[in-house]
Amino acid sequence: MKLNHFLTGISLMLASCSTTSAPMVPAENGLDAGREFIDACLKGDFERASFYMLDSKENKAILENIEKEYREKDKEGRQELRTASINIKEVSEPNDSTVLMYHSTSLDTTGKKTIIIKQNNRWLVNLNQPKQ
Repeated sequence: MKLNHFLTGISLMLASCSTTSAPMVPAENGLDAGREFIDACLKGDFERASFYMLDSKENKAILENIEKEYREKDKEGRQELRTASINIKEVSEPNDSTVLMYHSTSLDTTGKKTIIIKQNNRWLVNLNQPKQ
């Protein structure tokens, strides 16, 4: 009987100490928002990626495709992404509310451009880039 009470107590303690993730903090600048977004995508944390992304129907659809491609990879492929590093080539600020970040990863050296905008005092990635 005492063992049951002991195990119940331990179970309750463990349940109360559940591993909740740290609260997400808005980025202080465009570069941080871009890095956080890319890092979240590489690590498969699409909830965090969404937090650093401009909320629009188009952006959500693009992020869903990124997540789908991530989920289609095998275990080793996802692990490679999680350990990949971000290589920032150039950062430019055409105005005080836009940052352009040119980057690649250690797995994909193809250059990419990420647009980060400041909206409602928050820096957010805009995946819906105009066609050139």
